[in-house]
Amino acid sequence: MSAAVVLSRDDLRAVTAFAAASAETVLGIFETDRPEDSRPREAIGAAWAFARGGERGKALRDTAWAALEAAQGAHSTAAREAARAAMAAAGAAYLHPLAKATQVKHILGAGAHAARAAEPAAGESVVGHLERTVRRATPRVVDVLHRYPAAPQGGGRVGELIRALDTGLRARPE
Repeated sequence: MSAAVVLSRDDLRAVTAFAAASAETVLGIFETDRPEDSRPREAIGAAWAFARGGERGKALRDTAWAALEAAQGAHSTAAREAARAAMAAAGAAYLHPLAKATQVKHILGAGAHAARAAEPAAGESVVGHLERTVRRATPRVVDVLHRYPAAPQGGGRVGELIRALDTGLRARPE
């Protein structure tokens, strides 16, 4: 059984705001691909609503699932990953207080999917994207991350990007 991690509602709101801000950076990639599909935008909006004091309920979960469904209809890898970033942003509110490495995906998943979306889009440097994501994290987000073990192995390219973000954030001076 895993040890418990103490998380306040404010911790969850900070993590969710970080995830929403990360996903927003690539939302345009999805919207260019599928301009008629608002589901990823709605997921990011729901994440922001929670981050700003709203409830963590069924509507938040539903928008996360809807963004994941939107990813399946996207025409490009970049657009699919942008929609997955939106899904991860809405899902960030459901970070569990279990000291398991897999929980790091709730903190860093939106940033990693956004970086993956940026890779094939307009030749953007993924390193630059990751650096901006690391700088975007507030001290509270870094503190929450430190309560968990390092990101797990596996997960393909997105897993590599999660580990890169994890390493970058853990190396930040407190």
